[in-house]
Amino acid sequence: MTQLSRNRRDFLRAAAGLTLGSTLLPSRLFSRSGVPQKDRKVVVITFGGGARDQETFAPEGQENIPNLMRELIPQSSFFTQVVNRGILGHYVATASLATGVYETINNFASLPPQSPTVFEYFRRDLHRPASDAWVVAPSNGFNRIGESSHRSYGPGQGARVILPKHLLTAATKGTPDYEHLLRDNYETPFFAPEVAGNEFELEQLRTLLKLSVNDFKTHALTLSSPDELSVYIVRQLMRQAAPSLLWITMHDIDIAHAGAYSLYIDGIRRTDRLCLEVWKAIESEPEYAGKTTLFILPDFGRDSDEDAGGNGFQHHRTGDVMSRTTWMMALGPGVREGIVYDRPLDSTDLVPTIGSMMGFSAELSQGKPIQEFL
Repeated sequence: MTQLSRNRRDFLRAAAGLTLGSTLLPSRLFSRSGVPQKDRKVVVITFGGGARDQETFAPEGQENIPNLMRELIPQSSFFTQVVNRGILGHYVATASLATGVYETINNFASLPPQSPTVFEYFRRDLHRPASDAWVVAPSNGFNRIGESSHRSYGPGQGARVILPKHLLTAATKGTPDYEHLLRDNYETPFFAPEVAGNEFELEQLRTLLKLSVNDFKTHALTLSSPDELSVYIVRQLMRQAAPSLLWITMHDIDIAHAGAYSLYIDGIRRTDRLCLEVWKAIESEPEYAGKTTLFILPDFGRDSDEDAGGNGFQHHRTGDVMSRTTWMMALGPGVREGIVYDRPLDSTDLVPTIGSMMGFSAELSQGKPIQEFL
């Protein structure tokens, strides 16, 4: 892990012109950012699906992430060594990111996280309404991500969940023209979870997002992937509801399970472009500009080509260094720009960090607030 982190650090310092940051000197910039705590907003993007350094941050991979390299990383604090010590399944790993606890739920079951989510902490401690915390998820298997089964939290106390593919299925009734947007699970294509929970329903397109079903269907035909559909919904949600806590899970990269390297690379390039699109939306929307912190981080990586127990880019089965060691960037007011931090973080540190920024306690999280943001 240390070698992987060092390679990332050295490459970023050379290619993106970043400065090596010190963990002994926390920025203290949030207290001087001029944004009152009650007005701060946080957007999280999971660079989901798992991508390796050799297709991203290694010299041979940088052409696949031009927007991260040229636009976003120079404006960010970048952490080179974020370690996922939990189960390497996309739903359970995302649930772990959202709870700050390594969840052990079945990755292929329609189950909520067992520990309280960041959305429940946020709403309970800050007395925020349901309209202020949202998740936009690419797969119907993520429908329970918004709230936990914890007895002190649970139903009705978490985030609303929008499943764009679920909405599109309901709107089009399986019309073949939309099949490219409706593939739901690349790893187990026959898995079809029951969609239930606090998810967004079709009739709410018009009432909340001010988007007619016909306009939704028409625009969907112009898109090439499920993640593009998700970001389209995110833009509408930001414009119409402006939630303070917004979580977006990307998933196109997971097409790697199909075994086509070219599709995997296309997924990385598309996710790179969509991350910049979300940041530009944050900067352009009056409710978000100047008061929003954006976090971008993968759920985990993918197997090394050298590991005999895996299938290289295609899967994430081995739990090797390439699968477990990821990265994170943060952008926004109070975040030091152009800084790379090389110390190890745990992926469960995200939730208590958001809590420290926004003023709520993630009391049951296993992680710790990231000192560089305090």
